[in-house]
Amino acid sequence: MNFGLNLITRHTFILILLVCFLATQTAYAAKGAEGYKVQPGDVLAISVWKEEELQQEVIVRPDGGISFPLAGDLQAADKSITQITNEITKRLEKYIPDPVVSVSAQQLAGNKIYVIGQVTRPGEYQATSYLDVIQAISMAGGVTPFAAVNKIKILRRNEDGSLRVFHFKYAEVEKGDNLDQNMLLQSRDVVIVP
Repeated sequence: MNFGLNLITRHTFILILLVCFLATQTAYAAKGAEGYKVQPGDVLAISVWKEEELQQEVIVRPDGGISFPLAGDLQAADKSITQITNEITKRLEKYIPDPVVSVSAQQLAGNKIYVIGQVTRPGEYQATSYLDVIQAISMAGGVTPFAAVNKIKILRRNEDGSLRVFHFKYAEVEKGDNLDQNMLLQSRDVVIVP
């Protein structure tokens, strides 16, 4: 009898993970169309074809800016690689006819999320792909037995510095209800498990 109950519980859990995975994949596809947004701490390789002195790696500063010869300072944070390439190309056209600019992400060190509180391994986590709340908690080793799983909060800073708070009720997601709350996290989001 107990074995049957455990088997049902496992199947329910697997079903919930499958539903979360499918919902996340749909969100990934929508987000992927926008492209990765560069974050402070990321390292970019920038080069201009046939211009050896215009090849370098730059780190995105904490203020989100980068500096590149002839292009000067420009804002890189929260822009796609394509947007940065276009901006540098536009600025270099004053000095170089038809510049061919290449920008690539060498290191995505700035795309971090934080999980704190009643999880096995609280801390800072490098997000190498888009993560949702369940995945972030899983990366942190899962919740402890003392966690208030229905009072989880996600903190997000807006561009103006104000703070947004999202509520997450783990028990609802576990039952397959209200799956929309298992949102995709953004760089610098903080997941608090009280």
